[in-house]
Amino acid sequence: MKYSFLLFFFLTFKVYAQKVDVLLIGVSHNYSKSAKQDISTIESKIRKFKPSAFFGEFLSKEDEQNLMDYWCKVENIQRLETLRKNRNITQENLPKVIDSVQKLSLKNPNNYYLKTDLAHAYYLDQDVSNGHFQFWQVFKHLQKTPDIELENYVNKVLSPQLDIKGRSMNRLKTSEYDLIAFPLMQEMKIQELQPMDCQDYDLNWSASALAFYNKFENFRKDSTASYAGRLKEILATRDKGIEKYLDMDKNSKNLTEWLNTDEASVVLASGDFYSSDLYKLENFPKEEMLSKIHWWMMRNKGMCENVVNRAKNLKAEKVVVIVGASHRKYMQDIFKTMPNVRVRNINEL
Repeated sequence: MKYSFLLFFFLTFKVYAQKVDVLLIGVSHNYSKSAKQDISTIESKIRKFKPSAFFGEFLSKEDEQNLMDYWCKVENIQRLETLRKNRNITQENLPKVIDSVQKLSLKNPNNYYLKTDLAHAYYLDQDVSNGHFQFWQVFKHLQKTPDIELENYVNKVLSPQLDIKGRSMNRLKTSEYDLIAFPLMQEMKIQELQPMDCQDYDLNWSASALAFYNKFENFRKDSTASYAGRLKEILATRDKGIEKYLDMDKNSKNLTEWLNTDEASVVLASGDFYSSDLYKLENFPKEEMLSKIHWWMMRNKGMCENVVNRAKNLKAEKVVVIVGASHRKYMQDIFKTMPNVRVRNINEL
């Protein structure tokens, strides 16, 4: 009995102490207006890293089901309603259907009707990340090999032409998933995209942001205030940074590498949080800004915890985390504080 307890303790400790090696990549959510990207170096680094899992900025199906509201909840509900009208599967039957179609699809990897059916079932199960991965594979196939019968089937089952807002099927075409994640997952035969987003604090963030901007507009418009000259200087510096970002987005073929630099993190932070130099000015709505920053940090902390917990459950020791570049620096700093976690910026490899 004593030895059984010791064995249980040892195995439990081993699971708890599992190390997680994170390759973190800050990305643009929309490359549609960017120069043609050369991501060959990024691809080579990911291949050399040899991850066993990819994480994306999506909610888990449990969070999607349980969260009453967040910024794109309405659009996700509209998708659900459309897909249920197209072809409904009862909630109790979804796990069985997903398991069955998954197995068939793995046996028949070139059957894009099955991938369409699997995407449909994932979406109904509110597993958006994997609904998107399956739909993307069908979409890319149709780009290379037009097939009117398959296209009609996709339109009948998934109605992608109606899913255009929020984290939509339409958004995939120019996203970080189309550019980086999904092609490499396909190449590495990784079957699922792991969700890691956290929207628990979205309503708090929105309320803080609204409270800040209501006060900040009046603060900024007061041209007679003693701080007006200094405010103009600080905002001019911020505008120069944003101009640099827009120039990189339009002209650089290596935008993603730049998005993972310290320079970019400062520019991106200024978009939401301006500059700490502003916080010292008289009448600046500092309390509202600090509230906004707090909820932003809570979201980033939640995302880091989701990555580590899910990686440990999967026993995945090396994972790629792809996230909007405005999160990258915050998440990198948080990962560094977590026990048994190693994090590396894509530019470090």
